[in-house]
Amino acid sequence: MPYQDLLIILRILLNERGYGQESREGVVGFSESHLIPLLDEGLGNSAYLVDLGDGRALAVDVSVDLRAVRAAAERRGLVIGYAADTHLHADFVSGAPLLAATDGATVLASAGGRRRFGHVALGDEDEVELGGLTLRALATPGHTDEHLSFVLLDGARPLGVFTGGSLIVGAAARTDLSAPPGVDPHRTRALARAQYRSIQRLAALPDEVAVWPTHGAGSFCSAPPSSDRVSTIGAEKRHNPLLRAAGPDAFADRLSAGLGSFPPYFLRLGEVNRAGPAAVTSAEPRRPARLGATEVRAAKNGGATLVDVRPVAGFAAGHIPGSLSIALRPQFATWLGWLTGPDTPWIIVRGPDQDIEDALWQAAKIGYPAPIGATTIEAWDGPLATLPLLRPGEVAGRQVLDVRQDGEYRDGHLPGAVHIELGDLPTAPYGQDRSDEPTLVMCGRGERATTAASLLLSRGHRDVAVLAGGPDDWAAAAGRRLVAGR
Repeated sequence: MPYQDLLIILRILLNERGYGQESREGVVGFSESHLIPLLDEGLGNSAYLVDLGDGRALAVDVSVDLRAVRAAAERRGLVIGYAADTHLHADFVSGAPLLAATDGATVLASAGGRRRFGHVALGDEDEVELGGLTLRALATPGHTDEHLSFVLLDGARPLGVFTGGSLIVGAAARTDLSAPPGVDPHRTRALARAQYRSIQRLAALPDEVAVWPTHGAGSFCSAPPSSDRVSTIGAEKRHNPLLRAAGPDAFADRLSAGLGSFPPYFLRLGEVNRAGPAAVTSAEPRRPARLGATEVRAAKNGGATLVDVRPVAGFAAGHIPGSLSIALRPQFATWLGWLTGPDTPWIIVRGPDQDIEDALWQAAKIGYPAPIGATTIEAWDGPLATLPLLRPGEVAGRQVLDVRQDGEYRDGHLPGAVHIELGDLPTAPYGQDRSDEPTLVMCGRGERATTAASLLLSRGHRDVAVLAGGPDDWAAAAGRRLVAGR
């Protein structure tokens, strides 16, 4: 990246963290320090809190887990007066209706979203006065039909633009979330053409305007090549390859070539967010009751899923037979929603020192009900199953099952490895006639592989192990190169 772009982005990042708080001309003397980005590592998204300079704040694209945005507002002594959503989110339940109910915030959203709760319905070029600042809506369909971007203005001067899932750092967000994959490819392509026009429209803003996207690295709504979270219009014009596409069809071809799989709950959360408060029952998730072995056994026999949230080593050392391993980490919600249904009752199996509050919030973010109970391994009175963790030098003699995403597999995998994405494994006919075959499951570090191994064990496989590490660890131990491509 050229030096001048690095200086621009560095200035933005430093000011976002409270450094260099020089005033701008304008009613409230806005500087970038008034903008507080709030990263959700698990979703790969950024929400934003904007200090409006009069004791109020604007929240943009916040999830129903409001802990971070509330903490940021409290630190600055702010009341959240406005909550704006750029689109009907597919990857999380919006927190805007909850902010309206609990804080009296005014919800700002697209009129085209036909939300079924109170909000200010905005169309293209509509403006909302926010004290000394102004928020201007720009229609930028593509990621979704009703998508808006919001330009923040100080007087007549645009300061930055909240681009949601339109223009993102080095890319643009996907356009295939309005219907199940393969159902209506013509619609996906039509939205891709619309996305082309939308990001070209945003690129017409002045070069110095900051770009504040929602989706970023780690989001299944996009596939950005960079881990950068913010940018400028000028930097994107110079470096975003999608802005250099020859036309809408060339853009659609390039965008669709980079699309991977996504969790099934993406196809229903748009409607959940359209309904709003009907899906928001409480500002706090319900904490589950503690269950003993007898209650766990009865619930399991009745169809409940036991979700073991302990780290890989704990699950491997001993777990309740038939339980599903999903280690409690930032990506917990993604795999909970990918591998279990929203109507399936579930029980958390936790470690003795684990606080499950984060698991409850992560489930709430994807519209999942709270678990019906929680237990520990120590409370279980039956036999425990184990799972071998093998070092990179112990692979020989086993069929290797690689459960990483397709792009990860193509970048480099073990020779002869079978590839099935973890999200596809529950319905894949892998090894149904070879349940005794020694299998080594691997991913990038071990968490996804352990989840996959727990699925295979519950399916009747008897000789399953997990690689403790990833493909690079194997290559270093074996002194061999990984295989690229399919």
